Order: sequence, then C-alpha cells, then structure tokens
Amino acid sequence: MATTIDDAQPNAGGLDRQFLTPSRFPYRTIAMGTVGSALLMLAALGAGGILIRDPVIGHGPLSWIRYGHGRALANALLYSGFGLVVWAWVRLGRYALAGRIGSKPILIAALCWMAPLIVSPPLFTRDVFSYLGQGAQLLYGLDPYANGPAELPVLPNVVQNVHPLWQTTPAPYGPLFLLISKGIVAITQDHMIAGVILTRLVLLVGLGMTLWALPRLVKHLGGKLPVALWVAVASPMMVIHLFGGPHNDLMMLGFLTIGMLAALERKHVIAVVLVTIGMLIKPTAAVALPFMVWMWAADMAGPSKTKNFFKAGAAAVGLFLPVFVVGTWVSLGSLNLGWWSGLKAPQLITNWLNFPSGIGEAVYNLVHIIANVQPSPFVTVARAIAMVGLVVFGVRQWWLARGGGKEAVYRAAITLLAVAILMPPTLPWYLTWGFVLISAFPWERRNLSAIVAISVFVTLVYYPTGEQALYDWWFIAIVVVVSLYAAASLLRPDPLGLVAAWRKKPKDEEFLPKQGA
Repeated sequence: MATTIDDAQPNAGGLDRQFLTPSRFPYRTIAMGTVGSALLMLAALGAGGILIRDPVIGHGPLSWIRYGHGRALANALLYSGFGLVVWAWVRLGRYALAGRIGSKPILIAALCWMAPLIVSPPLFTRDVFSYLGQGAQLLYGLDPYANGPAELPVLPNVVQNVHPLWQTTPAPYGPLFLLISKGIVAITQDHMIAGVILTRLVLLVGLGMTLWALPRLVKHLGGKLPVALWVAVASPMMVIHLFGGPHNDLMMLGFLTIGMLAALERKHVIAVVLVTIGMLIKPTAAVALPFMVWMWAADMAGPSKTKNFFKAGAAAVGLFLPVFVVGTWVSLGSLNLGWWSGLKAPQLITNWLNFPSGIGEAVYNLVHIIANVQPSPFVTVARAIAMVGLVVFGVRQWWLARGGGKEAVYRAAITLLAVAILMPPTLPWYLTWGFVLISAFPWERRNLSAIVAISVFVTLVYYPTGEQALYDWWFIAIVVVVSLYAAASLLRPDPLGLVAAWRKKPKDEEFLPKQGA
C-alpha cells in the first residue's frame, strides 16, 4: 500500500529515509488501522452481513444506509476502512522485518484492530448465522446432522437469517462446536445481535490459546516472534475473516497450535488429546494427527524405529478413540456419528477459488463452445483427480515427516494448506489452517510479500455481504492489482511513487512570492 511513517522527521535525509524511520512505538500506524477497523464496523451496518429484520436501524432514520446511494456510500466506507487496515498491517510488517519493533506493538495493533469489530455485523460472510441456527437445533432437541435450521419451529429471527444454501443443509461442524453454539443460543435466544457478539467473545478463547502457543512455537521452530504475530494474528485473514467473520476456525486453531507445541515438548498424550478436541470443533484438525505419531515415535527410546512407530500409533489411537467418543457423547447426548456425513455439505459450494473446481469450469467453458453440455461432470472429474493428488501429496508429506520434530510440524502445516486449496470448497479463511503454524518458521522477505498478496486477495474475493465476487471479473481485476501493490509495498515503501508525487509541490507554487516579502 502507499505508505507513510510514524513521526517522520522532515528534511532528515530524503523521502526514503523518512519512510524507513519509524518512531519507537508505531502509534500512528496502530491508530490508522484502528480507524480503518472502526470504518469497517460502521459501514458494515449498511454493507455487511446485515439482519433481515434489524432492531437497530432496520426501519429507523438511518435505514437509508442500506439502500441506493446510501448502500453505495457504505460500501465505499467499508473498502476505505479495509484499505487503512491493510496499509497499517504492511507498515508494521516492514518495521518488524527491519527489526525496529518487537512483538508487543504488533500484538497491541492486532487487538486494537479487532476491538471495533466485536460489535460489527458479520463481515464477508454470514456463517455465524448458521452457527446459531445449528446450535438452536441442538438446544431444542433436533438433530443438526439430519436436517438444516429451516425445521426449527421456534426462534424465527435465527432461522430466517441463515443463508438459503444452509437452511436445509446438515451441519458440517464438529459436535463440540455445536455444543458451544447451543450454549450461546441458550443465553441469547432470538436476539441475533447478542448472538453474534457472544460468539465472537467465545471465539476469543481460541485466539488466546494461539497467542499463548506462538512464542513457544517460535522458540522450537526457529522463527521470529514479531514476524509470526504479524503473519498469524495481525493479518486481514485473522482480523477481518476469522474474528470479524466470525469463524469457528479460530477456536480450532487454538487447540491445534497448543497441541503441536505439546508434541514438540514431548507431552504427546496432551498433544493428541488437544488436537482431537480441536477436531471435535472442526474436523480439519485431524490432518495433524498422523504427523504427531511420527513426533511421538521419534521421541521414544529404543533402536527399532519400526517398533517405536507402532507403539506411538497404538498409543495415539488409544487416546483418540475415547476422547472422540466421550466428546461426541457429551456434546450430543449420544454417539451420533451423523456429523461425518455432514462434511459433504460444503461441497455444494462451487467456484474457481477451489483450484480443481476452477479447472473443471475452464474445461467446461472450452467444450461448451462446440457442444451443449452440463458443467457438473467436468467439475466432478476435476475434483476427483485433485482428491487423488491430495492423497498422494499428503502421504508423501507424512512419510517425509518420519524424523519427527519441527520437520513434522512443517509437513503438517503444508498439508493443511493443500487440503484448503485442493479439497472442495476452498473458502478464504481456510488458508489460516496452515499459515498460523508456518508463521513460527523462519521467513524470507519475498515469501512474506506473497503472504500479503494472498491475504488481501482472499479477503476481497467475497463481497462484504458474504456473497462471492469471483465472477465479477472487473472487480477481480481490481482486487488483483490491489493485492500485488500491497505485496510490493512490503518490499519497498510507496513502490509506484504515489505518495511522493502527492507530496511534491506544483512547479508554479515554487515561484510564488512568500507573504510579507
């Protein structure tokens, strides 16, 4: 992004030096992001995931913000706020890479940027309404893994705000998360605003767990804590998607990071238990479990690696099964394994952000030029091929992780990224599964610029309402340009010279006589 500095000293060695000389504590940068976040919160009242019947401004004097020019203004403010948050985030990244700030300013920045979003309508998603609907099903004795929230005879506000796609779709989440949602709905009932706010506050537990684990993971994995916090906690994917969304991935990541930390510290029983609990929130955490077997085996005494592997595998399975069974029973009141079938529900989402689906759609469009065919077979075949490739890739990464230790953590992280990209659907916040773990490793500056581009891109490819923007090609072209500019700004302040050009005085002004001369 176009950049300035905190407390720059004029005429102190040129423009570049001003850009690269921040104050000891980046107050202005943090304030910039906080203002941007506040704009996001305010604009979301008109342009975000608003309620069908809003008791605050639904039919009041401010309801104009949701219609016509008011809606356009709300969108303009929202994207302006987003730009300020990204601008501030990139500036912090440069400061961290230069070693000019520690981890404290980045942590404070992330928390300041999240604070206004606590009371914001959902941003770039409506998933939280589905969470509440599925929790309400469990609260009122209905099976959320058999039918969607539309079958609820009570809580009309909860039901009508669930996205039409998920009204009749079984829940794709783990039973423990549905128990959490049940508890939230038991408190908030049909009050949707309170339900969204309480969901965010509960998910802060996952953020706290991640923050506790990251410094310790960095010590084991060799990274730098300021950079790790910048990638994992202060990024738009975390601030705007996982928290502003909000998404239950935030809670799952808390258990996953502490579980991986426990495995690195040879507390393997705790590690397997924690990751299994994370899987009961969101099943994706299960990807890490096979890698933890290698970590356990590598820490066992004895000359036979094969025996150690089978011992570790048997011990891990022996822990996994009772935690899984008890967790499911406590959450649902029975050993209802119907939630496994619910994992297929997200596959209803088809768009090119999921790489195999995009390939299938591209081939279909080429064939459709000469033959009238349906797109679904092409997408289905492409997804099937990708699944085979994903299995091969995952098995290879698992085998390469047989030495245990930090190598196993790295292989688990890139496998989580592969799952997010190749298994349908690919939703923007899924990339946090791998990024949070990888953030604790050493990073090269150019690779971090790629993280900037990806973070900005995946945040913007959905409209603030939660509907996809992936086939609005002019909009996507703008998103690509903005993402690349943000990435370039990490490598060099003001890469196109926009701020420098704006600051230069017009030539005519230089020759005007001074007042009083």
